[in-house]
Amino acid sequence: MKGHTIGYIRVSTFEQNTDRQLEGIKLDKVFTDKASGKDTKRLALDDLMEFVREGDIVVVHSMDRLARNLDDLRQIVQRLTGWGIRIQFIKESLTFTGEDSPMATLMLSVMGAFAEFERALIRERQREGVALAKERGAYKGRKRSLSDTEIAEARRRVGAGETKVKVARDYGISRDTLYEYLK
Repeated sequence: MKGHTIGYIRVSTFEQNTDRQLEGIKLDKVFTDKASGKDTKRLALDDLMEFVREGDIVVVHSMDRLARNLDDLRQIVQRLTGWGIRIQFIKESLTFTGEDSPMATLMLSVMGAFAEFERALIRERQREGVALAKERGAYKGRKRSLSDTEIAEARRRVGAGETKVKVARDYGISRDTLYEYLK
């Protein structure tokens, strides 16, 4: 029995474009996350894991779109291939089936380690750039999510007994961000 060809797309922010990742590839279904890859708790990834069945093929643009660290990458690939699902990475030209040779396992580890290393270098350069910008007085920090008026209104609503979850959702911010404003 032929399975489905399923695409998985991930971008880090809502502003990023998902179109180029699996452009031109015929897919039966696509799952798209607009979330950081730093952890595996992503809604579309969870949905994909629920949807896939033995014989399916999961297609991902590149390894770093599926996971940001080697441990998560290995875990996801092993879980999928253990269910009889093939996983194909377009950029790296690699496919994993569960019946992989020691060379395929090595390639997953090496390529995954390179993706993790590249991400660490990007973070390091970003920190260095921010530090230099701060020295020059050019770094103003991240733009605030809420205005002073919205912060005052959020404080009033929470003080009146509204749940923090609802207030954060209404403003389109995380609970952590709300807690920072409530300090």
